[in-house]
Amino acid sequence: MKPFLLLTTRPEDDVARAEAASFQRFSGLGHDDLRWVRIEREDAPVIRAEEISGIYLGGSPFTVSDPAETKSPQQIRAERALAAVLDEVMEQDIPFLGACYGIGTLGSHVGATIDRTHGEPLGAVPITLTEAGREDPVVIEAGLPEVFTGLVGHKEAVTALPSHATVLATGEHCPVQMFRVGTRQYATQFHPEMDVPAVMERARAYRDHGYFHPDEMEDIFALLGRRTADHPPHLLRAFATVHGRGR
Repeated sequence: MKPFLLLTTRPEDDVARAEAASFQRFSGLGHDDLRWVRIEREDAPVIRAEEISGIYLGGSPFTVSDPAETKSPQQIRAERALAAVLDEVMEQDIPFLGACYGIGTLGSHVGATIDRTHGEPLGAVPITLTEAGREDPVVIEAGLPEVFTGLVGHKEAVTALPSHATVLATGEHCPVQMFRVGTRQYATQFHPEMDVPAVMERARAYRDHGYFHPDEMEDIFALLGRRTADHPPHLLRAFATVHGRGR
């Protein structure tokens, strides 16, 4: 199979490694089939559709709707690299799946309104598939039920999508939990790359980043510990199954 690329933007080495391991685990792809690129510190890869099966994008502590003057050099570098990658993704119609940060990056790239109106604190929330979502080939391959539990924790979200984008899943407090552009470019607001233990580990690393009040972390963990979110990770393997291409 032609390899998939995993693009990540997390500056923290331990968090970045844990995220890459989660993508490896839940996609079911071997090390030769999932090539990891840290674009907050590496040059953006040259993207050629004939050489890869598709692209995954991990989450991020970065927020695309932040004022430009508040963004760090690493964030500016990552955003520029992702813009170049997404230019090629759209031009060459390359399969793409962005997790959480993908909503902001793919959304802003295709003309969505991204702001803090529908941010959600760390937690497990019900996600409901739309009619289009129930008919989507990756969703069908993943075996997602009409309503499932998703893990969230984000400061920004989609407020309005352009007419050429399709909402695949929605939530009570965040109306766009998953969308598709064209037939092969996806973004999720919930985290398909994590289960409950992984999101708790991530939260410890980011306890002071404004996703929740630090004093509430253990209470949040107590609630999360009574929940399961086993369906969303199936999306990663389904994306690889649907879009994997022979060498």
